[in-house]
Amino acid sequence: DLRRTWFSKRLIEKVTEEQRGELPEKFIIQQRVMREGLAVRTVGPVARIKPFDEYGRRIFTMLTLRGPVSIVQGITVLTPTWAKVEGLTHSWDMRIATSSIPRDELAKILTKQGDPSDVEFRKRVARFYLQAERYDEAAKELEAILAQRPGDPQLKQALDPSIRKLKELRARQLLAELQLRREAGQHRLVLAQLRKITPDTAPGAEMQAVREMIQEYETLESQRAETLKRLEALAKQIDNEAIGQRIAPVLKEIVAELSFNTLDRLSAFRRMADDSSLQPGERVSLALSGWLLGPKDATPKLSTSISLFGTRELIRQYLTAPDRLTRTQILERFSAYEAGSPALVAKLLAQMKPPLEPPAPEANDSHCYELEVPGLADTPAVRYLVAVPPEYDPHRRYPAILTLHGAGISPARQIDWWAGAWNDKLGMRMGQASRHGYIVIAPDWTAEHQKQYQYSAREHAAVLNCLRDACRRFSIDTDRVFLSGHSIGGDAAWDIGLAHPDLWAGVIPFVATADKFCILYWENAARLPLYFVCGELDGAKMTKNARDFDRYLKRGYNATVVEYLGRGHEDFSDEILRLFDWMGRLRRDFFFRRDSFPKRFTAVTLRQWDSFFWWVELGQLPVKAQLEPDDWPPPRGTQPVQTEASITATNNIFVKTGAGQVTLWFSPEMVDLEKRVNVTINGSRVNLRGGLIEPKVETLLEDVRTRGDRQHPFWAKLETPTGRLDSTSRTRQ
Repeated sequence: DLRRTWFSKRLIEKVTEEQRGELPEKFIIQQRVMREGLAVRTVGPVARIKPFDEYGRRIFTMLTLRGPVSIVQGITVLTPTWAKVEGLTHSWDMRIATSSIPRDELAKILTKQGDPSDVEFRKRVARFYLQAERYDEAAKELEAILAQRPGDPQLKQALDPSIRKLKELRARQLLAELQLRREAGQHRLVLAQLRKITPDTAPGAEMQAVREMIQEYETLESQRAETLKRLEALAKQIDNEAIGQRIAPVLKEIVAELSFNTLDRLSAFRRMADDSSLQPGERVSLALSGWLLGPKDATPKLSTSISLFGTRELIRQYLTAPDRLTRTQILERFSAYEAGSPALVAKLLAQMKPPLEPPAPEANDSHCYELEVPGLADTPAVRYLVAVPPEYDPHRRYPAILTLHGAGISPARQIDWWAGAWNDKLGMRMGQASRHGYIVIAPDWTAEHQKQYQYSAREHAAVLNCLRDACRRFSIDTDRVFLSGHSIGGDAAWDIGLAHPDLWAGVIPFVATADKFCILYWENAARLPLYFVCGELDGAKMTKNARDFDRYLKRGYNATVVEYLGRGHEDFSDEILRLFDWMGRLRRDFFFRRDSFPKRFTAVTLRQWDSFFWWVELGQLPVKAQLEPDDWPPPRGTQPVQTEASITATNNIFVKTGAGQVTLWFSPEMVDLEKRVNVTINGSRVNLRGGLIEPKVETLLEDVRTRGDRQHPFWAKLETPTGRLDSTSRTRQ
């Protein structure tokens, strides 16, 4: 009654029967609905929507080719989950989620549906709120009933069980919210709210859960304080003044930055802090190395810990160096450090904070930053906004949403859609991205007055450069980056997602249209989760997109298509809760899991800048496989380059491609670098010295500097021709 949802039958694991409870409370609201006459067959972009009045009516203004058109609408059916909204001046049936109706508007509408002095009516309203999981409003309705008839003991006896049940449900709802916030790393907020809960607001079992959560926090704080106290005491027992000076900076860093998010790094030190068989310096080393590498790699060798700290500083200098000469000079210094090996450098990268500091936040929003990256070639620099969740900690990895605005919409609007508007009173944003602990990145990716997506290198560079720069400045979990966009931003998200499928945990196009390269790149969706949100009356988009949707669904790709009934070209805030549920279950399929063999992918490309797929980089595309967006439709004979690549459990790599050159990138997550690696390109074996791939610090650092991914850096690379150069390609070389 609200939306239709499609997905592939191949994705169904099990079908369970729904446990139906009581029938949903439904209010039928009498309106003078237009049944004939002017009918709305296409819903254009929304210009303005006025609030609902107490009669459930509002004015909906949309943009059309003839200018703005205003339509009077009225709610005719209201349920706890959805509402039917029909046209009073035009024939139009649309559906909205009840959760999208503001509380005060909903309360006024419900009040008009009966006599507030009628106990049975108030009970209906209370049931409505209960089924909508608006427990505060439901409790207020029941309390209002008792206030109307304070001398009726039978009524009180009848309602008391319901009031107690509501108190329990409210407490459970609050605990679930606090658990969500705790998982998002918002510990100060959670602890402050826990301490406000009293036995009056939470019954026995829920109050016990509150006490246990408070106890957990108090235990963690006690462990933190005791850990720092013990560490400082042991550090004072090191009688070598030179060593004391060298470890002082990292000790100061630990004291300043040890938190609930990083306490586990010192778990090895906490276990061994009182072990008298170890010297004070060895125990301090466990803390320093655990802080720098993580608890699994903590070592009692103090010289190694000191070397680790020096190596980390070199890494930071290299990643922030402005030119190649400076980076070369820094690289030469790595050999002087015991910890300068690729293996330790990779572990240091995984634990360190982002190498670049973000700028000062916006004056009126302490969680929002404005930054700028260079544009492509001679194009202007690209401005972008970043909103971080409450209690952002650079030592913690956060999932991220990169969101692309539509024509005439600002990046700030995209930030507000996902993270909520800034609340001065609370000092935070209250939207879903803030609740779930997501970073939101909003590039100003369009040119001035741009009305259509152009499928260009400039647009791709604007989006990808902003992502890479944000990864260098903010602690982003690169396995949980989602690409989204509205309108032409949705068109861009669809194309950029398919062109670079290895970058995203999922792609969410809103009211998007498949065109040009999206139509030809459909095979790239095999390993890319997609979630499309559409409107039933958004022109002929569903018809135009049907071919691509069918391709995804019939082949069992992880694609979800959601169509809202009677809706058109809008932002669909109704869907946001389901989107976060979907995103919360996804991780990027970057190396296809070490224990999952063979590791295989197939990808196609027609543009020179769509040349990197997982661990294969393509070069020298045949002329007939290069297509500029302005040359659309493709000339006769144009064929995308298809690349098939796989890795077996026995360190064999196979690549079949139409490109003339490939660069293979390696890491221990892909293959065992200590064993022989056999590489076969287009059926021919590539000769390797000794059959071994040599990891290099320079390769590793350059990869992190350019891609910004500190979680999955490549340690080595192999460049080789493929034997597939056509005569035109040779001439161009």
